[in-house]
Amino acid sequence: MGGGKSSGKTTTTVRYASYIENRHSVFLQDTYTNRVAAVADNPFTDYVDVEVEDAFFGAGYTIASFPSLYDMYGKFMAGLDIETLWSQAFEDTVNSSVVEDLISAESALMDDDIETNSIPRIQAGMRDVNSVLASTYPIARAVVEDAKVKALAKYSAELRYRLIPVAQDRWQTHLQWNQQVVSIYSEIMKFYYSAKHDVNEDNYSFDAKRVLWPFTVLEFERAALGALQGATNTRTDAAGASTTSRVMSGALSGAAMGAMVGNTVKNSAGGTYAGWGAVAGAAVGVAAALTY
Repeated sequence: MGGGKSSGKTTTTVRYASYIENRHSVFLQDTYTNRVAAVADNPFTDYVDVEVEDAFFGAGYTIASFPSLYDMYGKFMAGLDIETLWSQAFEDTVNSSVVEDLISAESALMDDDIETNSIPRIQAGMRDVNSVLASTYPIARAVVEDAKVKALAKYSAELRYRLIPVAQDRWQTHLQWNQQVVSIYSEIMKFYYSAKHDVNEDNYSFDAKRVLWPFTVLEFERAALGALQGATNTRTDAAGASTTSRVMSGALSGAAMGAMVGNTVKNSAGGTYAGWGAVAGAAVGVAAALTY
């Protein structure tokens, strides 16, 4: 260290050992050479923005291309007439074409049994008593036909009666299906917006890093110039998503997935733990966001 006085002013010059200054000079030259090469080789130039819509809806479609959540609710819940739905389920089950085919098949079997067994026995009995041409034979045949009609009516009534619980189960399943469609549709929408938020954050972050790449590299050169001043805080990353935005996004994404899982978990009383699934999912999302 040396100093001198001139015209009443004092000039102070700080010097380091010559081997330190020489090495620092070489270091700065190497830093400059590498900085020029690094600035020219921007790793974010070829980054292509991710389109979340393509993954959710297909190429060329957006969320506006599909029914709104309220429209789905109106179709599947608000505008649903449960009495009409019950009548439809009952008609499709109890009076379906399959039931009619079963009754027709049973009738054909009864007719075959009558022609094969009952009528020959009647004819043999009438022949034995010499009453084949008497009015007793038509009466006996009519009695058999009447018994067949009653037996077929009983078969039809029992068959339809046993199908009433099946119709009720189909009706209840239809109601549950309508409710689940709306719930799952809303969860998909929430998951879409959460994913879109994440993807936009990444796209904007990479775009910012591409623009700020020269300044990121220059930050290293600035640190090299001040290396002899001692340790300093140096930023070596370009601007990206903030911690707060990542945490919020992770919470939303986790809550959406947790709610979808919770909807499938039943408790002993027949209820669901959907709320707990959303809370647990949000906690996992926050924890995951804070680890990056």
